[in-house]
Amino acid sequence: MGVSTAERDRAPKQDRSRATRQRLLEAAVACLAEYGWAGSTVSVVAERAGVSRGAAQHHFPTREDLFTAAVEYVAEERSTALRALFPEGAGEDRRVVVSALVDLYTGPLFRAALHLWVAASDEEQLRPRVTELESRVGRETHRIAVELLNADESRPGVRETVQGLLDMARGLGLANLLTDDRPRRDRVVAQWAALLEGALG
Repeated sequence: MGVSTAERDRAPKQDRSRATRQRLLEAAVACLAEYGWAGSTVSVVAERAGVSRGAAQHHFPTREDLFTAAVEYVAEERSTALRALFPEGAGEDRRVVVSALVDLYTGPLFRAALHLWVAASDEEQLRPRVTELESRVGRETHRIAVELLNADESRPGVRETVQGLLDMARGLGLANLLTDDRPRRDRVVAQWAALLEGALG
């Protein structure tokens, strides 16, 4: 049976819709990183994405919908970026893994997520959605870290050690908002990698 004209028309329309949604999410992330929450209105994001405000609201009816979806997009990109670094597994060099985790927390994706966290602390509508999302991202990041570090969480203290690494990486991400202090960060990464070798065996 042949494909109808309506079905042929629908596919390109769906492709365009997906492309528009993707542009809006990327623009929302860029705006959050550049302007913060206060400066990232739907109009500003729509203009940056090259679409009308109406088109933006078709995909995301409220500002909270847009930026919650943007943080979900950021989270997925963070996980994808980390996995892409080690498609065959991380091997034996834990310093490379520690460095990759820290890079996740010091890049523009994490910076955008931070702006949303700050906004969620003041916005009642946004807070539960961001809290739930970040909880899920935290679990996923922890799971990836355990896997890449080849850590045995059945051993006492190992889970807390991995969590401490992620907390440290988040702290370096916060410090990086104010100044790019890569030499100091590299020394911290080296020390943490050495500590992990002792703690994880």
